[in-house]
Parts: sequence; structure tokens; C-alpha cells
Amino acid sequence: MNIRLSFGIATAGLLLMVMPVLAHHSFQAEYDENKLVTVNGTVTKVAWTNPHVMLNMDVRDDSGKIANWQMELASPNGLLRQGWKLDSLKPGDQVTVSGYAARDGSHLVNARRVILGGKAYSTIKDDK
Repeated sequence: MNIRLSFGIATAGLLLMVMPVLAHHSFQAEYDENKLVTVNGTVTKVAWTNPHVMLNMDVRDDSGKIANWQMELASPNGLLRQGWKLDSLKPGDQVTVSGYAARDGSHLVNARRVILGGKAYSTIKDDK
């Protein structure tokens, strides 16, 4: 193999390895650690995908209007290690979620605790 081709293949390999890291966002860039919110609602969707499990839920505001909120939980492996199961949350479940609100004011929350049927589930290892 010539040197240019070897260098090109090595460069492409390194770029492919770095891309997932670049796609991952910073907590401080997206969420405000001074805006702790708690919302109650009905689960509409749960996606066990990397890098984070995503939970969608319908939340009714004080005026009665329903909005769909998206909750970012920990990684699938992180939740499974803490005792979560793939069917711990299902569409139709009534839940209360506490976490940090998005900086942009959207209905996006970095979830820290999910309460389902009186049982609290932590989304991070150190949160008991």
C-alpha cells in the first residue's frame, strides 16, 4: 500500500471514531442547573436508544392545555445497571418527572427522578 492511501484510511478511521463524541452535547450548554422543574403527565413514548433513553409525555398546564414534553434520561446501560427494565415505563403510565429545564425554554428536561406508582426511579447513579 502506498503511504497516501494508508494515511487516508487512518485519517478516515480516526474521524469516524471521533464523530459520536462530537455529536454528544454538553449538559451546561443545553440545560440550566438553576431551573429545577417537576412535571406530571402521561407517557406517550419511550425510546431506549443511545446515547440517552428518551421519554415523551403529555403534560397539562394550569390552563388545561396539553403539551408534549421530552425527558432525557441516562444511557440505556446506565439505567439497566440501576435496576430499570425495558418495560419500566410504558405509554399510558402516569408519571412525575423532576429534572433540569432546557436553557431555550422548550419542553425538554434532563430528568433526574421519575416517580411511577409511588416508586421513585433515579436516572443517575448518585441520586438516591
